[in-house]
This record gives sequence, C-alpha cells and structure tokens, in this order.
Amino acid sequence: MKTKLGTLVVVSVFITTGLLMIAVRTETELRFITVFSMIATLLITQFVAHSITAPLDEMSTVARGISHGDYTRRVRGADRRDELGDLAQTINRMADDLEAQERQRKELVANVSHELRTPIAGLRAVLENVVDGVSAADPETMRTALKQTERLGRLVETLLDLSRLDNGVVPLRKRRFEVWPYLSGVLKEANMVASARAGIASGSGSHTRTDVHLHLDVSPPELTAHVDPERIHQVVANLIDNAVKHSPPHGRVTVRARRGDGPESLNLEVLDEGPGIPRSEWHRVFERFNRGGVVAPHGPGSDGGTGLGLAIARWAVDLHGGRIGVAESERGCRIQVTLPGVPSPDRLT
Repeated sequence: MKTKLGTLVVVSVFITTGLLMIAVRTETELRFITVFSMIATLLITQFVAHSITAPLDEMSTVARGISHGDYTRRVRGADRRDELGDLAQTINRMADDLEAQERQRKELVANVSHELRTPIAGLRAVLENVVDGVSAADPETMRTALKQTERLGRLVETLLDLSRLDNGVVPLRKRRFEVWPYLSGVLKEANMVASARAGIASGSGSHTRTDVHLHLDVSPPELTAHVDPERIHQVVANLIDNAVKHSPPHGRVTVRARRGDGPESLNLEVLDEGPGIPRSEWHRVFERFNRGGVVAPHGPGSDGGTGLGLAIARWAVDLHGGRIGVAESERGCRIQVTLPGVPSPDRLT
C-alpha cells in the first residue's frame, strides 16, 4: 500500500509537470492545463483507491458474516503480496479455525448426547420396572442400575478432565521417580480394576476383560524419569485400556519403557496383538469420540468405549511438551510416547 501511494504521488507530479511543459511550448492557457491535470490526477487516484478499498469492503462483509455465525465465506486475494494479502490470509485462517471449532462443538454435543442417552435410558427402564412391580429390587436388578450409574459417572468425570485440560487449569507436578515400580503399579491396578468390574458389564469405556495378559518391559531396570506421575498414569492407563479392548482372546499387551534422548526423558510404547489401525486412520486416532474403524469388540468384556481415552492421553502428553502417535508394527497396534524430561540448561536461556 505504501508503494501504491508513493507511485500515485510520483505519477501525479509527473503528469502535472508534463502538462506544464506542454503548456509552455504550445502557449496553452494555464487554466486548461490545470483542469486537465486535476482530471488526470483524480482518475488515477480513483483507480488506486478502488484497488485498495475494494478488498477492504470484501473483508468487512466477510467479517460481518463471521460475527453472525457464517464461517463458510472467504476473502479473495489472499495470494496478494502486500498488506491486504496478509490481512486476507489472517481473516481466512480465522474463519477456518472458527469453522473447525463450530464443527467440533456440534460433534461434541451430538456425541455427548448419544453417550448419555444410552445409560440414562437403561437406568430409567430398570427403575420403571422396579416402581411398576415388573421386577423386584433384588441385588441383580440393583447391579444393573449400578452399572448404568457408574457409566454416567465415568463419562462425566472424563468430560471434566477434558474441560480442565482445555482450560489449562491442570498443573504439572513433575518429579523424579523410578519407572519400573511405578509402571508395575499401574499394570497391577489395571488388572485389579478389570477383575473388580468383571461381574458388572462395562459400557463405560473401561474394560472388564481378564483374559488379556499385561507384560512390562523396562530397560535398564533402574530407569528413572522426570514427569508428572499423575498425568502419565492417565496416559498409560488409557493406552492399556484401549489396547486390551482391541486384543484377541487371551492376547498380550506389552508396556515398554526406554531411556529417551535427554536427561530424565522417557520413551514409552504400548503394543497389542489386535487388528491394528489402518494408516489412513493414524491422524484421527487421538480425536475425541473417535472409535476407529473396528466394528466389534474382540473379546468378552470389551466394548466400543467413549472414544475419549486417547484424547486425554494426547492432552496429557502435550502438557509435558512430548509427542504421541501410532508407529509401524508387524502385528497389532503400537503407540509411541516421547516425554522430554528435564530441559537442558541451554534451552532455558
């Protein structure tokens, strides 16, 4: 824009000077030269002003539409190499982000409504049967009601965890600890929870399978890490839960831990023997409410889950500044987690 305005001034001066020289040589009256100079300058100014204001008018229209909830319109001319082109790109990126957020909001409402509807309907049916005298309030009936209530509670707790992570109110409390005893405790807890829930159907996103063997592989045995144990517990527990659900009957899930590149850093892997994840789905694995392409569970006590566990695992890893993703595997699925540990002094300065 500065170049255009500068060019406008130079051209106007050049035209005025040229007309004055013509007037001197042809002895034309000065008033005619002045009129011609003003007309030429106004025409050029109008042309330059239109090239500047037209994109601004379009941007104003698009911005007004965005303020009213229309995120589909985009500003043309984002490929211009000037200030207006940069502004157009910024507005288009903002519209893209807002459109994506609106789509995620609608999907969140739809998915949460779907997840809540099933346990609420089941709980209502059980209670109506008890009230109407169709079934007695015996322990079996109460266990069915308890199953639906637990599903509601765990879903709400998971959504609260996601809300805290989104709002950045989950602090990191990093400390140094030994990896082997810590992960061993996580695996024992997963087995205990599955055994405790084996008598009650799941339907909550937490598996009840006891036929899958959990194996821990830590090398070296004295390996230590500097992370937030509570947050990493969420990561490992959710990855184990997901791996167990998709394991074949009497399958094996391996949790592998190795030293990372930096001091007190940690590389984790969770491997299963299930059908694996198609490469085309790798980028969607950690999206909320994504259950992948597996149509049916692979063993007794497994279910589709809520599709929130891996999303929570990703957020917990992101809080540490680490990376999580699907890796190549000859069999089943392999999820890799990289945690940075203690930042080096040169990265702090």
